[in-house]
Amino acid sequence: MIKKVRGTQDKLDLKLQNFILNQIKKHLECYNFSQIETPILEQTKLFVHTLGEQTDVVCKEMYTFDSSPQKENSICLRPEATASTIRAYIENKIEEKPWKVFSYGPMFRRERPQKGRWREFWQINIEVINSDSIAQDANFIKMLDRFFSEYLKLEDYVIKLNFLGCLKDRNEHREKLYEFLEKSKSTICSTCTQRKEKNILRIFDCKEESCKKIYLNAPKLIDFLCKDCKNEWDQLQETLQILSVSHIHDPFLVRGLDYYNKTVFEFCSKELGAQDAFCGGGRYILGKTIGSKENYPSVGTGIGLGRLLLLVQKIEKQLTIPQPKTLHLILPMSQDQQSLALLLSDELQSNDLCTDVLLEGASLKNMMRKANKMGTKYVLILGEDEQKNNTVSIKNMQTGKSTIIKQNQVINYLHNKKI
Repeated sequence: MIKKVRGTQDKLDLKLQNFILNQIKKHLECYNFSQIETPILEQTKLFVHTLGEQTDVVCKEMYTFDSSPQKENSICLRPEATASTIRAYIENKIEEKPWKVFSYGPMFRRERPQKGRWREFWQINIEVINSDSIAQDANFIKMLDRFFSEYLKLEDYVIKLNFLGCLKDRNEHREKLYEFLEKSKSTICSTCTQRKEKNILRIFDCKEESCKKIYLNAPKLIDFLCKDCKNEWDQLQETLQILSVSHIHDPFLVRGLDYYNKTVFEFCSKELGAQDAFCGGGRYILGKTIGSKENYPSVGTGIGLGRLLLLVQKIEKQLTIPQPKTLHLILPMSQDQQSLALLLSDELQSNDLCTDVLLEGASLKNMMRKANKMGTKYVLILGEDEQKNNTVSIKNMQTGKSTIIKQNQVINYLHNKKI
């Protein structure tokens, strides 16, 4: 038995996922966002240059392969969508400012699979490209909070917020943090020892309890903000308060990718366990690293659809999820009536009536039993008598009432019976 690849999923019921996707499209349209698509395949160097060579994603999580016989060009399955979106903005010479877009689709990372973490995962990506307004960040976070609380009825989550400042702020903080870690280098884990030298802010992502206790006393970025960044940080918090967005300041929230600066945030739920963030993002500057003449200040987020589904499944009954169309099931009593059944089915389907036909051959009792299992509303029976008299026997499976009508009256009859 050949089984699916570890870290992937078979999704056999997409009703709830499609509901979420339809809701986010409806919500984002109210905020003047447009939907785009970018390729699943991208050049590997796009992510090396944007995410950072020392990030976990680039170092050990990307699925890469050579695209030419000479093995000169490496391409990869996209691990995230922000870099792809900024590439599309630059490559297609978009002049709109800001460019407000969203997309969704599969991403790929070679991670150790566990609850809430897959090697192939779906992500909703939302970006506001080429806007340097901190007020935009507040509006962006409010937009997400409204979607989760009002559209999906989620309650048990918290918004974590931090401010990384500008490059000058981070350099000053990095020096003090390095000095702090040097004093503790004998007690921190081996991963943090490596990160101290290569990507020092990532030490705050460590899950080791012993390291977490040490870092409680580490220098905090918020204490190194320059005057302008301090004003923006104050403005962000004040605006969120005005917009009634509850949040907590997490001084150790840094996000795992190099392109972030200033605002960073995560929406987290303890119901997800260790992988508790189902939405995360912030402000970033990208452009020159992938060949543009200028950088574009932007703000964006990625929503993990898999993790979001884990939360929404628990409150599914509170949501108004559209019900599937009423099913009409045609039962030909023998092979002689199958062609007639297919003609009748074709007519119903062309009139926007959800219709199926049982063509496998069975007794009426067994076919009626199957009709019940399928949730059929109306059964249309075609036997020898119906074929001879140009009629159809129709049974309402909810009321048990049956009636016989002419075949040319079936459409009008069923349309009048629609609830």
